[in-house]
Amino acid sequence: MATMIGNYKEIARLLNSLIELDYDAIAAYRAAIVKLDNAEDKAVLRGFMADHERHIVDLRPFVERFGEKAAAGTNAMVILTKGMVVIAGLMGDRAILEAMKTNEDQTNRRYEKATSRTDLPTELMEVLQKNLSDERRHRAYIVQRLGTHEIHAH
Repeated sequence: MATMIGNYKEIARLLNSLIELDYDAIAAYRAAIVKLDNAEDKAVLRGFMADHERHIVDLRPFVERFGEKAAAGTNAMVILTKGMVVIAGLMGDRAILEAMKTNEDQTNRRYEKATSRTDLPTELMEVLQKNLSDERRHRAYIVQRLGTHEIHAH
């Protein structure tokens, strides 16, 4: 029994780390949207930001079910601040999208690692798989946009 409780705490920590990552992503998308010139990219990135907001909403109940308090923000203020400063200082849509690709690389890796676990309840795994699918879609869009020559670089 102690092992199960310990496992629940570990899973709750994992989920909270993903929630914090999603909070970081929301802040990065918010900063990027303000800086982008391309209206279509702004609209798509708003949708991606909404996906990250949904990820938080969907993961919170699992953290609480495992007896922990869900993260209400990020603990990595230094990383967040650094990311915000980097995005705020970038000029041109290409540089901003490249920064967002780096962020999506990280979220993809973290969700892939989480979904590779074999000790998670099926219902939770379904949520994590859905979130990973969103992350892959976000990254694919950004990679596709970076492959075009119409993006402005100031």
